[in-house]
Amino acid sequence: MSETSMSDASTAAGKDVLFRPFTLKSLTLKNRIVMAPMTRGMAEGGIPGEAQTAYYRRRAEADVGLILSEGTVIDRPASRNLPGIPFFHGDKALSGWKAVIDAVHGAGGAMGPQIWHTGSTRAGEWEPEAPVESPSGLLDPKTPRGVTMSEADIAATIAAYAKAAADAKRLGFDVVEIHGAHGYLIDQFFWEGTNSRTDGWGGPTIKDRSRFAVEVVKAVRAAVGPDFPVIIRLSQWKQQDYSARLANTPAEMADWLQPIVDAGADILHCSQRRFWEPEFAAEDGENGLNFAGWAKKLTGVPTISVGSVGLSGDFFGAFAGQGSEKAGLDRLIERMARDEFDLIAVGRAILNDPQWAAKIRADKTDSLKDFDPKSLAELV
Repeated sequence: MSETSMSDASTAAGKDVLFRPFTLKSLTLKNRIVMAPMTRGMAEGGIPGEAQTAYYRRRAEADVGLILSEGTVIDRPASRNLPGIPFFHGDKALSGWKAVIDAVHGAGGAMGPQIWHTGSTRAGEWEPEAPVESPSGLLDPKTPRGVTMSEADIAATIAAYAKAAADAKRLGFDVVEIHGAHGYLIDQFFWEGTNSRTDGWGGPTIKDRSRFAVEVVKAVRAAVGPDFPVIIRLSQWKQQDYSARLANTPAEMADWLQPIVDAGADILHCSQRRFWEPEFAAEDGENGLNFAGWAKKLTGVPTISVGSVGLSGDFFGAFAGQGSEKAGLDRLIERMARDEFDLIAVGRAILNDPQWAAKIRADKTDSLKDFDPKSLAELV
């Protein structure tokens, strides 16, 4: 089921809710539109260059409020699952990212790197030089892959997240986002299907299994200080299992999210396949709240929603080479108007068209583009 279409006149009447400023700690955004982090895998040798700089600058020039980079890997062996994913460590890579943030700021934009570790996931036949690592040496509940992390591995990984965050602040980025979703390393600790540990890093409940994420957030917060905004991206679904759920009730979701917020996360970036779908079949009349809506309700912190914004089909189809037609923004505008969530991340629509936000602002929705999966293979 896709988002319903809407007339240009209706979009124009309600779009102002998307262009309200947003302020949190040291961060001030000119609007509520976020460029979602999207894997591109085109950084030769892991070093961002002029192509990446121009790619992000184009979005800053075209009214995107906050740009979140593609996933960038922390300083751990086998922390990426594709060879072209950029590093966020080492002098050459960090010099490349310094050029990116300077260009984005020069165009009037704001930006944060998304820092990640892909755990035991794989994205093709490429294999890193070192064995992949994960909580229990599992790719999914039935598939062993790589090695189980030792206490020393866990401590070094937490320190690597903190170092990357400190470097983000030092280079002049406006925020940092920790990737804790989609079946990658942090999410593999969350998920009972990939975390069968019996020590202090596992356990029978989602609250128990959140300890690794909590310690990462604590270390990042200590590294960047109290005023630098920290975002964490979260999801129920995994690339290993699209139907997986970490929290089946609001109480379980509170047990999952509140410790992360208490540890120092300022914004929860809540990923779902279609942002307009309710997260729970609640009995209290609020069954319309999506993931980001429930996260905000339960924790009180600002949230980012994401999932098939402005397009008819979800992103899984894009990976299979399917296009998507442009779709209206009525559901988005309605939810933003009632402050169900605070920011909206737009993925494929902005990947496909750098001018997407500027066109919305200028009431030029007739010139919005359908999504062409060919854009996944180039930096448009």
